[in-house]
Amino acid sequence: MSAAPISNTAWRNALFLILTANGFGIACLMARMPDLRDHLGVDPGGIGLLLAFFSVGSLLGLAFSGPMLHTLGTKRLLRIGMPAVAVTLAGVGLAAGVFGSYAATASIAFVFGAAIALADVATNVEGAANERALGRSVMPLLHGGFSLGTVLGAALGALAAQIGLPIAVHFAVVAGVILVVGILAPRWVEGVVEEAGPKPTRSDRLAVWREPRTLLIGVVVFAFAYIEGAANDWLTLGLVDERGFDAAQAALMLGVFTGAMTLARFAGSGLVDRFGRVPMLMGSGVLAGIGLALFVFVPETWATILGTIVWALGSALGFPVGMSAAGDDPERAASRVAVVSVIGYTAFFAGPPVIGFLADHIGILPALSFILILVIIAILASPATRERRPGVPGIAPSAVGADPAD
Repeated sequence: MSAAPISNTAWRNALFLILTANGFGIACLMARMPDLRDHLGVDPGGIGLLLAFFSVGSLLGLAFSGPMLHTLGTKRLLRIGMPAVAVTLAGVGLAAGVFGSYAATASIAFVFGAAIALADVATNVEGAANERALGRSVMPLLHGGFSLGTVLGAALGALAAQIGLPIAVHFAVVAGVILVVGILAPRWVEGVVEEAGPKPTRSDRLAVWREPRTLLIGVVVFAFAYIEGAANDWLTLGLVDERGFDAAQAALMLGVFTGAMTLARFAGSGLVDRFGRVPMLMGSGVLAGIGLALFVFVPETWATILGTIVWALGSALGFPVGMSAAGDDPERAASRVAVVSVIGYTAFFAGPPVIGFLADHIGILPALSFILILVIIAILASPATRERRPGVPGIAPSAVGADPAD
């Protein structure tokens, strides 16, 4: 007797919960970095190396996500990856907070990054399939869940730090929440890769790296990820060092940025349905450029606040809409989403050192002005995300994100 079909709404909600849980876990780790530093007895360079272990693990997870998805399927990978996220997060808390072992903490952070990456790609592949099934855009809403998770995780992290909650206890509680989501939510995931056609060969997967459209979508995602990541990494330091804000005021502005981006993602699915992918991405690029210019070039409090909000609104949709475009073709969705993920996430890892190098020579705010070049690139490359017309080989007919011009 076959199992009852999963409703598209339950499928979407399960993906939303998974992405929210991942954002929650990452923010939990990042919010307690000062306490991790103290427990491990390292300087900022040691924390930077610890983050590098997390980043390299994430990149390797992304690199292997395509073949693993086709071998295990999205549902199985989520059933493995989400519990792995929970266990490794708790492991970081134990390794640092109880044993004070830098080597163990770095090793577990490496696996934590890989697990997050695998679950993220699987969720994006499923999200693109859910869009096709629903006939409307859902990816911005799903990534709004990730943003919501980071807001909740940062708030809980701030509270835990304020009351002196041990990181082992804090991380274990958050890991328990993620574990529950990781066990329950995949039940309502369709598992699209399991239902796909013949598994692509290694040469098929490598061929995706030579597709102009896929690479251009990767450029769009890279640019918007860089624009977003620059705020997460440098907004607070720029305000404290060069605008005279105190630490609490700067942290509040980062909260304003994250909150505005979350709201934009919740509203983004309806806007993409109404106006299409390309107009929304071009408009997002213009908004991001205006906001960044206000933030960097106008040394007034009103400009800082308005610039932060507009910068966030412009940053919000590039990543999820790019992932949606990468998943247009159900037969190649896993491979293409994996490629675009590798290109896009590179921005989060490459951004801090590049801007840091420039900041050492010209200051943080002037260094951020160079991101305006990426804004222009994002706008110019945005047409690559246009929904393919029915009848194009390898692309399934769909109304999702279709542009009015089509």
